[in-house]
Amino acid sequence: MRYNLSGDYIMLKNIILDMGNVLLRFDPEVSLNLYCKTEEARNIIRKELFEGPEWIQGDYGTITNEERFEPVSRRVPKEYHKELYQCIMGWDICMEPIPGAMEFCEYVKKSGYDIYVLSNADNTFHDYFPRFAPEAWFDGVMVSSDVHMIKPETKIYEHFLKTYRLIPEECLFVDDRPENIEGAKNAGIPGMIFTGDFQPIKNKIEI
Repeated sequence: MRYNLSGDYIMLKNIILDMGNVLLRFDPEVSLNLYCKTEEARNIIRKELFEGPEWIQGDYGTITNEERFEPVSRRVPKEYHKELYQCIMGWDICMEPIPGAMEFCEYVKKSGYDIYVLSNADNTFHDYFPRFAPEAWFDGVMVSSDVHMIKPETKIYEHFLKTYRLIPEECLFVDDRPENIEGAKNAGIPGMIFTGDFQPIKNKIEI
């Protein structure tokens, strides 16, 4: 099995997939719209929770999702604390499978590839990910909060390759964020940006 990204044909053995907005939908607006009663509450909680430092800390695994409440609440008016707590504990309501994602995974697996997941995610990953598929269905799953490294840091890709004993040139990494594709390339892993359609990825893979 070969693929062609830059004019050179390389033997491809492994497909590595991001999780958020590749396999499962990540959209903070879902929980904000569900739990927040006013636009002001939505704007404040969006800024302080989903765009605040604690979100990245959760991905690093230095705090759990529940532990985000105390530091974030100090920057949120008290009258919005209930809504903040609901957003923290229920943000993953949005994490539903991306249309076509399972079909794509089944396609590449049946075609003989090993298939992996490499995701930035907090400790709740292992609770909601089964909405897509059991982790054991994949040949390997690595979550940033478990290893205390995040994409696009080169070291997480290197750790991933070492853990699963993979040759970078034999892998194709798919992610919706350009900076994460660039991080993979820094570790020698070719990548493709996912834009919502799996067909262009299939077109790059010659079976």
